[in-house]
Order: sequence, then structure tokens, then C-alpha cells
Amino acid sequence: MKDGMIVVVDDEKIVTSAFKTLLMVEGYTNAHFFNSPKEALSFLKDNQPALVISDFLMPEMNGLEFLLEVKELYPEVSKIILTGYADKENAINAINEVGIYKYLEKPWNNDDLLINIRNGIERSYLITELQKKVSELEAAKKELEKYSSSLEQLVEEKTADIILTNAKLSGIITHCADGIIIIDKDGTIEQVNPAVENLTGLSSTRLCGNDISEFVYHSKYPLKSFLNTEQSEIYVRDCYTTNPLSNFHTPVELSFAKFNQENQDSKYVCVLRDVSEQKKADRLRDDFIATLTHDLRTPLLAAIQTLKFFLDGSLGAITDKQKLLISTMLKSNEDLLGLVNALLEVFKYDAEKLVLQKSNFVFNELVTQIYNELKPLADKKELNFILNDSDEDLIINADKTELRRVICNLCGNAINYTQQSGEVKLTIKAEENDLIFSVTDNGLGIPQEDVPNLFQRFSQGTSIKRSTGTGLGLYLSRQIIEAHGGKIWLDTMLNKGSEFSFLLTDVIVKRNKKEVGTVV
Repeated sequence: MKDGMIVVVDDEKIVTSAFKTLLMVEGYTNAHFFNSPKEALSFLKDNQPALVISDFLMPEMNGLEFLLEVKELYPEVSKIILTGYADKENAINAINEVGIYKYLEKPWNNDDLLINIRNGIERSYLITELQKKVSELEAAKKELEKYSSSLEQLVEEKTADIILTNAKLSGIITHCADGIIIIDKDGTIEQVNPAVENLTGLSSTRLCGNDISEFVYHSKYPLKSFLNTEQSEIYVRDCYTTNPLSNFHTPVELSFAKFNQENQDSKYVCVLRDVSEQKKADRLRDDFIATLTHDLRTPLLAAIQTLKFFLDGSLGAITDKQKLLISTMLKSNEDLLGLVNALLEVFKYDAEKLVLQKSNFVFNELVTQIYNELKPLADKKELNFILNDSDEDLIINADKTELRRVICNLCGNAINYTQQSGEVKLTIKAEENDLIFSVTDNGLGIPQEDVPNLFQRFSQGTSIKRSTGTGLGLYLSRQIIEAHGGKIWLDTMLNKGSEFSFLLTDVIVKRNKKEVGTVV
């Protein structure tokens, strides 16, 4: 505080000299002394002090007049007036008018004077800082008022946007052709749109508060079983709703999307799409394909048999050149017949018109028979073809013909897509009454992005290597295994190989210990 500017005014030089000596001794380095109030005012116009000390009686102007001028220049500056005893009463009466901080009687006490000087400078600084803070608060208040005004306008605009958006969303939901249901994590319906009321023939009052599985059904599984998953989006086919008034079934497909609300349990938005027309179109297409492929079988069989007559000499001798051409035609017709038969089988499974012919048979013997049939093909490619048989003969109850089709397809694919001198391994495992069969190869492997589509219809291998087959083998294999209540899957790693496996649950009816282990 000792660097604060002090201005001392007294018409007597002896007084200003005494002040100068005292302040210098006390370490005040920024003090200015004047014997003329007018000279002091001239100086003060360009220099802001921290403290002004003035005598009361001076010839040019008295101390009160001088300090009034100082107040006009610097209202916050502390002001001390020096008075004689006779002037004490006049000085006290003028304090409120001028705003004097202190008055000191002559002769003064140096200790009291120094205390008042220090306190006066500190007061000036505090008032200046306070004024600065007040100014800052005033500026902040104005900014806040400005922002508040803008915020109110922004809130009004956003509120209007939200109202408009909600109106649009409400209109979309209300007039949407698809049914929309909001359910909680337990499947309880909380809200529906009019399309759901039309599909079920029930009012929203009747639907809300009840379980969704009371109104929407899946053809095989409980509907709520699809919700017990960590997936945020779930798509379910083969569902239907029943209108209790007309007892009419409407086929639908469901899309579930999970959403979370703060401090609340997860909920689902379920969209029901009426697929009646799509089902009709699919049925017409499948019926057309089934009829076409069925009608193709008879001429193909006749052509194949005729070509065989040519080849075996039943219709007379033919030249080697003719035999080569006829053999090529026979192979093409047999491939075409295979495609026709595959299409018919796919149609039967899709239409659920194929009834499995289950019987008890030794599964190991079926695999060994297929292994022996395919070994020449593996030997031709110099593959290491291995059969890891179980140490038991597993008697299972299943459709032997259909399982043979699956095993032949998986083994044939492994042999076809494994490089020269590679390895293909067949493995039979039993876990309690469950059967697991695997085909492992060390081929190129399959990219992960291709795996989800591999068991779909007309899947042409992978993005690395396309198949020249029908694209129905793995799809038909999946249909057969799922018809048995089992599961088929693929584990693969790029450039390392693949392992196709299927699981049949609760199919083993008997397990006989082998007396002699199978030699691989």
C-alpha cells in the first residue's frame, strides 16, 4: 500500500515539509506536496491519488471547496482534512456534504496520522476494487438479461419445434399402415397405434396392460423368448395375429428396437407389418417353381435313360467321338436333374410339406459309408482325409436319408474347396444323448462378413471364391437339421480353414462300446 499516491495541500510550507519528512521516514515513496490548492487541482486532473490530505483554512480556497473539486474528479478517493481547534465545528458540519473520510486537529499525533493515512489508502483501494466488481456485476447482469431474453426466445422457438415435431410424429404413428406397439422389458403393452387395433380387432384399452404374447404369436417359439437377448434390434418372422371377432389369422413380421430412458428400465418399440400379400406372392412363386421343376423331372429322366442306352450299346454301336459327346450330354442332364431335385427338396421344407421318416440306425456306420465313398475324390486331390470316430457305436433316431444328404454336402464342400495336399477331418462326438458331427478343413477359410449369408438360399460361396453350384446345399442342410430340432453352424478363420458342425439334441437312443477301435 505504500506505493499508493498521496497528495498533501497546505498553505504553510512548514506543514508540507513536516509531512514530507514523516512520509519519507515511513517509506511512502509516491507523495506529492502543494502549498496552493489550485496547483494541486491542476496536478490531480491528470493523476489519480489514493489519498488527499488538505488544510481547512487556505487563502485561495478553503479545504472544503478544494475537496469538493477533488470529489468531482475522484469520488472514491479517501479525503482527510486538517483543522485547528476553532474550525472543528465547521469541519464537522461539512463532512457529510464533502464526504470526508477523517478530520484531524492541529497539532496532530504522528501515530494517529500514520494510522489514518494507511487506512485511508486501503479504503480507497477497497472502494476502487468494489466499484470495479460492481461494474463487472452490472455488465454481467446486462449480459445475463440479454442472454435471458435470447434464451426465452430460443425456448419458445424450440418448444414450437417440439410441438410441431410431436404433431408430425403423432400423425405418422396414427396413420402408419404398420402396427406400432410400445412394451416394457417384460412384454407388457403400454401403447398401441390404430393399425394394431385393426390387426387384432381389439381396442387400445383392451390391449394395453396385457402381455404382447396374448395377441401376437410365433409359429414355433414363445414370442417373449426373442426379447431375452442383449441385442438392441430384433427381427422376427413367421408370426401372426388373431382377430377374435372373425377368428382370422394375419401373418406379420416383427421388428423390435430397444430404447432406454433415464432412471427407467429398457423398453421396446415393436413394429408389426402385415405380410399377407407377400405370403401370397411367395406361395405363388413357390408353387410355380415346384410345378415347373416337377414337370422337368420326367423329360430329364427320359433323356438320361436314352443317353445311357446309347452308351451301353443297346441302340447300336457308336464311335468314340460320339461316345464322348453323349457322355458330356449325360453329365449335363444329370447335373440339371440334381438341381431340379434340390429345388424340389427346398420347396418341400419351405412349405413344411416334407415329413421326416425317422428310424433307429447306427450313425457311425452311415458316416463310415460316406467316408469310403468320398475317399477316392480326396485321394485324387492328394488330401489327408481323416475319420475321427467315437469309441462307441451311436444308435440314433433320425431320418437317415436326409442326414446322409447333409453329411455328403458338408464333406463334398470341404473336399472341393481344400487346396491340393490339404487336410479334411470328420469328427463324431457324443455328449449324453446329444450328437455332434464336424467337418474340419485347412482351406482358405471364409470372411466373417460372408458367414451370416452362407446358409441362405442361392448363396454362392464367399467374396473370395464363388461357387459354381446351385447355392442350395447349405440352405437345404440347415433346413434338414432344424427340422430335426438341431442346429448347424460354422467356425472359420481366414487362411486357416473352416469347421462346419451340426448338433442333434436328444437323438441317441443307445450307445454300444466298440470291441475293436476304428482304424483311421
